[in-house]
Amino acid sequence: MVEGLDGLVRQLKDASQAFESLEGEIAQVPVVPGDQASVQAAIEQIEAAIDQKAAPYRGNPFVDPVVKALKEKCREHIIERGREQA
Repeated sequence: MVEGLDGLVRQLKDASQAFESLEGEIAQVPVVPGDQASVQAAIEQIEAAIDQKAAPYRGNPFVDPVVKALKEKCREHIIERGREQA
């Protein structure tokens, strides 16, 4: 049981570090309203930036769902920016 507890503590510590690294501004990505290619490029850039910051913690059961949710939130935000009028 101690090994399991040690593993859990390590996962929680790693999750805390991952969440710290994902806090605040992750990257600035340009979006040209009305330009679908620009929107898609921005989504790819932000997802790559998130993946890069979270890479050391990949596979952590606490981090992976948060990374997925963060990517979705960023995707929605970028799509919304792409719909704005220039």
